[in-house]
Amino acid sequence: MKYVVSVLVQNQPGVLARIAGLFSRRGFNIESLAVGMTDKSEVSRMTIAVDGDDHIIEQVTKQLNKLVDVIKVNVLTANESVQRELALFKVHVTASTRPEVMQMVDIFRAKIVDVTRNALVVELTGDDNKIKAMEDLLRQFGIKEMVRTGLIAIERGSKIMKSNKEE
Repeated sequence: MKYVVSVLVQNQPGVLARIAGLFSRRGFNIESLAVGMTDKSEVSRMTIAVDGDDHIIEQVTKQLNKLVDVIKVNVLTANESVQRELALFKVHVTASTRPEVMQMVDIFRAKIVDVTRNALVVELTGDDNKIKAMEDLLRQFGIKEMVRTGLIAIERGSKIMKSNKEE
């Protein structure tokens, strides 16, 4: 089962390495990892997607909470959070295939962000299923390159992820 762990951390050098090292030492695989500053410049949010079971997530949560730079750890469920990822596809096109690719882009509510004579760069935001569906459809034209950001997530509604000290 895939779990999404949201971690508020001090925005300091070495924090990412310490957290990645924790996963590595315990033999837990990180499926995706996205890190960015929050509305407070001294705090960053890490969104970590992990495959595992309840026991593994419990261990991960306990170990993360022991790290000095960790402010708060929260496991996000799909029902209680909004989860998205950004993907960029560089797709081979010809004069005859360009309109078909552009039509797919419209159907998926994606955007064309770069155009050359023989390629389009398509930007798509969505969940894993949407990105995989677009990838499958674009394969027939030839995907030259693809890059994904990794999952980001936030709790739905008015709940705010605060540090343990603020609760």
